[in-house]
Amino acid sequence: MNKRSLRILEYNKILSMLTEFATSTMAKKRCERMKPQKDIGTINQYQEETRDALLRLIRQGNVSFTGLTDVGASIKRLEVKGTLTSRELLDIAALLNTTLAVKQYGDGSDLADTVTARNKKNVQAITDASSTEEDSGVIGYDSLTSRFNQLVPLEYISSEIKRCILSENEYADDASLKLKSIRRDIKLTNDKLHQQLAKMINSEATKDMLQDNLITMRNGRYCIPVKQEYRSKFPGMIHDQSQSGSTLFIEPMAVVNLNNEIKELFNQELVEIENILESLSNLAAEAVEDIAFNMETLNELDFIFAKAKFARSYNGTQPIFNTEGIIDIKAGRHPLLEKHSVVPVDIRLGEEYNLLIITGPNTGGKTVSLKTLGLFTLMGQAGLHIPAMESSRLAVFEDVFADIGDEQSIEQNLSTFSSHMSNIVYIVNHASPNTLCLFDEPGGGTDPIEGAALATSILNYLKDMGARCMATTHYSELKTYALSTDGVENASCEFDVASLRPTYKLMIGVPGKSNAFAISKKLGLPEHIITSAKENIDSDAVDMETLIADLEKSKLAIEADQQAIENYKKEIEDLKNSLKEKETNLDTKKADILKKAREEARDIIEEAKEVADQTIRDYNKWRNNPNKADMQSMEAGRGKLRDKLKGLQGNEKETPKKTSNHKAKDFHIGDMVEVISMGSTGTISSLPDAKGMAVVQMGILSSRLPITDLIIIKEPGFTTDASNYKKGRTSVSKAMHISPEINVMGMTVDEAIPEIDKYLDDACLSHLSRVTIIHGKGTGALRKGIHEFLKKQKHVKSFRQGEFGEGDYGVTVVEL
Repeated sequence: MNKRSLRILEYNKILSMLTEFATSTMAKKRCERMKPQKDIGTINQYQEETRDALLRLIRQGNVSFTGLTDVGASIKRLEVKGTLTSRELLDIAALLNTTLAVKQYGDGSDLADTVTARNKKNVQAITDASSTEEDSGVIGYDSLTSRFNQLVPLEYISSEIKRCILSENEYADDASLKLKSIRRDIKLTNDKLHQQLAKMINSEATKDMLQDNLITMRNGRYCIPVKQEYRSKFPGMIHDQSQSGSTLFIEPMAVVNLNNEIKELFNQELVEIENILESLSNLAAEAVEDIAFNMETLNELDFIFAKAKFARSYNGTQPIFNTEGIIDIKAGRHPLLEKHSVVPVDIRLGEEYNLLIITGPNTGGKTVSLKTLGLFTLMGQAGLHIPAMESSRLAVFEDVFADIGDEQSIEQNLSTFSSHMSNIVYIVNHASPNTLCLFDEPGGGTDPIEGAALATSILNYLKDMGARCMATTHYSELKTYALSTDGVENASCEFDVASLRPTYKLMIGVPGKSNAFAISKKLGLPEHIITSAKENIDSDAVDMETLIADLEKSKLAIEADQQAIENYKKEIEDLKNSLKEKETNLDTKKADILKKAREEARDIIEEAKEVADQTIRDYNKWRNNPNKADMQSMEAGRGKLRDKLKGLQGNEKETPKKTSNHKAKDFHIGDMVEVISMGSTGTISSLPDAKGMAVVQMGILSSRLPITDLIIIKEPGFTTDASNYKKGRTSVSKAMHISPEINVMGMTVDEAIPEIDKYLDDACLSHLSRVTIIHGKGTGALRKGIHEFLKKQKHVKSFRQGEFGEGDYGVTVVEL
């Protein structure tokens, strides 16, 4: 890509924003050097990596690359068997700790459980079943899995380094047996020396001869401060004196040997520390290739996840690339404008037409649309997602040329005709059928008639060549050219005549008006001047403007009618499908009811036969033995028969039939529902489609059922109100707004537990597999209370304190 276009389209600003999301300096530099690619295979690979990283961020939360530093120089020294410093070894240990944490993040506990449940069959099936992944939150094999799997944590090296080196200038006593012995000797000798010096300074005989009653150190030797006049009383070595000369710092002869021993022991300590560093360096050198591979792989992952985090910040989506020059951007938003106020635009190019000419008033959004197309192309070919709707399409171009404004702003046009034309000449000489050319008011800055003719000729040349072009203009000649030429289409930025304000919406197929007279009148130009100006316009030009206005009005009316027709068609189709489904359900229910009725009738007949047989036997027994007949027993038997008949008659009363009056918009993911036809309850796992069919999860059974067969159950403390439910919706778009961590610092245990309880429920509904609770260090009471609470939660798989780089014991990491 030519650097001029990258600068004009402000691609460098995109890179600056991307850099903020990278952690390591290596990844930041990689972001700054990122260039658009020209091979569609490479582009698609980069896009898939960004997409897979984004999905992992949504489902698993953030991954930390805090310990990733550039240890390239240390690796080179290890390759030649050099000895590293403590700082370099600690950096390698931090790198290996980060490697372990990232590898565990890449493995994912949910995936391990799924593999076990499926008897370790081919995990690729998890990835292929995209619907299952979406529902369960499982991360299967994706474009990043191989990178995660190839990481080598080398825990034995990082553990040994951390065991021996406590900080850059502090080494553990247990780093080696010899170091421990040396330090023990230093302590004993030091104690002996202090005892002797303490006797001297505490002696009544020498008390008045000392300036201060203390032991000090000069030039690495222990001394006592002696007054100048008593120097002869303390034989020994003078190491220093005070500025006034009244105090001498003398090393008494009695402790010279002890000081020498301490000095020698310190030298031995330094030698042993060098031996420890050499030993640790040799240990790291044995795995230098793995360390170098880990650094490079973590650098790549940091870079990829930076692109994913950047995409998440502006709700980016993966564009679909093609080599046919087809562009179809749906609701694209310029990434450098405020996302809450920018107006989305639809841009189509390359199918029915290769040249799009945009007209309309100044500051109406023409140049923004132009830059949006160019910047989307550069971002997409660099592997970045674009801020547009799903299924937007982009073409792969060999180069993107742009002649826009003064190359600094999308709101001003300060360039002269000559500077514009020199840029256009460069574009014409270097354009090819596989290039995208963007022009902001070509032919401007000179005579309108000559400028319009030049612009028409230049655009027509590029169109005939096969290049994809988009241009903005105020020239009516170009509007006429677009209306009368195949492969060219008009477009305009919509302008509200009532309020005299642009709406910034791009309307393809309708040429726009500059609305110079209306804007001038709004700004206060006298009416007589505007009237005079209108009289100076050629009648043909007036007719053209009138034609444009009529076309715009007619097009809007036709589009409204077409939309209404489409809505009616959709409604009719939905009613037809609903009726068919109801008929099918009625037939099914009828068969089930008849089957159940036959079974109940058979049971009743069998029971009646048994009762009748028993009754006949009783009466025969009483008849054959009238003396033994007990009237009370006979009456009791008759009573039992009457009660059973009454019970059967009671069962014949029809139970009121349940019906559902819910509409599709009443249902939300996670709602508890009663399935009328099955007499069971379940949970909504997929919202109703256009046919009114929703997916209901009943235990291990998942069924697609019509909403007419579902009744929403209002559970205590649960609401299906859309405004409240937004907090728990498990779709990808909602999961993007659920933080993978909760901060309860400063709360008491009683205040924090309800917040954590609700947060864990939301996290489970959003299929987050890992969350972090930030509680701070403090006295540990809050941490202990939270851990006691987590032990009792069935949906908590495990929990642990944070590690280095995660917050240490000020956070708790919870696996759900």
